[in-house]
Amino acid sequence: MDAIRSVLRRPEAGSILSLVGVVLFFVLFGGANLGTLVGAASWVNFAANLGMVAIPVGLLMIAGELDISIGALIPAGSMTTAILTGYYGLPIAVGIGAALAIGVAVGLVNGLLTIRTSVPSLIITLATLVAMQGVVLSASVLLTGNASVALIAPDWAKFLFGQLIGGSHQVIIVWWFAFAAIVGFVLHKTRYGNWLFAMGGDKVSARNAGIPTNRMTIALFVLSAVSATFVGMCQAILFNSAQVSGGMSFIFNAIVSVVVGGVLLTGGFGSVVGIFVGTITFAIVSQGIYFTQIDRNWSNLIIGVMLLAAVLMNQSFRDLALYFRPRRNRSLPREPANP
Repeated sequence: MDAIRSVLRRPEAGSILSLVGVVLFFVLFGGANLGTLVGAASWVNFAANLGMVAIPVGLLMIAGELDISIGALIPAGSMTTAILTGYYGLPIAVGIGAALAIGVAVGLVNGLLTIRTSVPSLIITLATLVAMQGVVLSASVLLTGNASVALIAPDWAKFLFGQLIGGSHQVIIVWWFAFAAIVGFVLHKTRYGNWLFAMGGDKVSARNAGIPTNRMTIALFVLSAVSATFVGMCQAILFNSAQVSGGMSFIFNAIVSVVVGGVLLTGGFGSVVGIFVGTITFAIVSQGIYFTQIDRNWSNLIIGVMLLAAVLMNQSFRDLALYFRPRRNRSLPREPANP
């Protein structure tokens, strides 16, 4: 019984139950073949691209912040790489570096405005989202005269960022696994993770306790922005082209994946494992429905029900974790009161 309680009070408990529930629903009621569904490359590729941005968005939500500018930074990363390399013929390394540099710059702007003003990060990143959309479109038309640009990446860039493993699985899957492992270690095994959870619980108290909340906030926004431009750059190299459109769906999809993964909207609670599993769950719901006999028009209803259930479960599991948190051994003698 204690083992079950220990599992259920974990932040990722809800996401694992959601994943099992979705798979069982598709198999039992949708007529999906479990082997075909699990082995499909479509949802894995979808999850990898989404997961690269969902993890830093989840970290920001744990810290009590939010970044929706990723919707414009993904095409910004794609177009920057394509314009510099495909249109102007510069080395691919220059295009990659410039794409990541844009992520750093926008992340710094988001972070600095968040810590130096009283404006919520949602509004700040909404402003940078709209601004970057205009910049990407205007720059593309001004520099190339088109809203799409083709490029041909060299073999080494294709190997690292744009190859298809086994002819179907995108190499970004490897980056996603590595990214999740590194961030998971930092969040759950180092002091930076403790600082992050403290910030989400009460940022003022965390600052008073000596935690560098400003630097942590800026670093999180930079990580989120760079991850988004990295995904855009990988897509440009994979598909040999870039467009100014696309990326907006990542905002909604990332937030849903994070919430399904066990992160509370109020901050201070969550895990990388939960975000990872939540991304897989959302990807299976979005892409797995094509392997069932269910009408595709029902997918949004399934996502909505899953999101609502996840929010309710996450709060329940957090309350359970707080209730069963380790308590002081009452059998130990108390210290004598000061005279």
